[in-house]
Amino acid sequence: MLNRATFRVGRGVTGLLGPNGAGKTTLLGLLLGLHRSDAGTVRVLGGDPWTNGPDVRARIGYAPEYDALPPDVTAADVVRHIAELHGLPRREATGRASDTLWEVGLGEERFRLVGTMSTGQRQRVKLAQAIVHDPALVLLDEPTNGLDPAQREGMLELIRHVGNELGMDVILSSHLLEEVERVSDSVIILDGGVIAVGGSLEELRGGGDELVVEVDGPADVLAASLPGAQVIGPGRLLVPLTDEHVYDVVRDTVADLGLGLRRLQLRTATLEEIYLDASDRLRAAP
Repeated sequence: MLNRATFRVGRGVTGLLGPNGAGKTTLLGLLLGLHRSDAGTVRVLGGDPWTNGPDVRARIGYAPEYDALPPDVTAADVVRHIAELHGLPRREATGRASDTLWEVGLGEERFRLVGTMSTGQRQRVKLAQAIVHDPALVLLDEPTNGLDPAQREGMLELIRHVGNELGMDVILSSHLLEEVERVSDSVIILDGGVIAVGGSLEELRGGGDELVVEVDGPADVLAASLPGAQVIGPGRLLVPLTDEHVYDVVRDTVADLGLGLRRLQLRTATLEEIYLDASDRLRAAP
């Protein structure tokens, strides 16, 4: 159930993040016009998905969480069929299906029966049928479910490719912080049916008030020479950014100690920190 879920989805890849049961799949159903909201307004690509469902869904691609692909049909036929459902003539749908399967890395496998494919290949078929008609918006529900690390990496690269190079805006629903942070331009965090936080990752991470310093050598020696510095790992420390001269002080101190400077950058909040902070605020609210 969703409650007071107010948000806007921008361009590129938007991560829809939250634990199981947070309302992610319900939200996707609302955007597809499969559920009717009890109150408020839902607009997708300028239309109401409940009252104008066919027109809205014609411009959306959708890959559900669960595998419902027919096992005795080839990948090419599955994707062609979805293209035809979206109004493409059969000849054009056939060519588009072939091109799209090549796009997702299944060109050589396009005439294999879906039932003989691995989990990773079936996930790519689901992605292909979601983008074959060149939609304006693509909804992906847990697209890395069941994938091993190498397959997950490949799928995330494809999602980034779709959202940043093919010009289709993507909503990526996931409960995995790391994968959302890696591919998303913006994020919406759901917690208990409520929008805990939303916005671009750049804005949410903030500017930070500490420097991350990484050196070739003992971090504790450097930390002892920098007021307020804190060692956070082998060769890594945090230095308070008290003024603009801290950068020069760190560089000079590293040089004086004969250490090699590997990294010096502003520390920004991780998505995990943003998520935990938003959840804490929700818990504390009356």
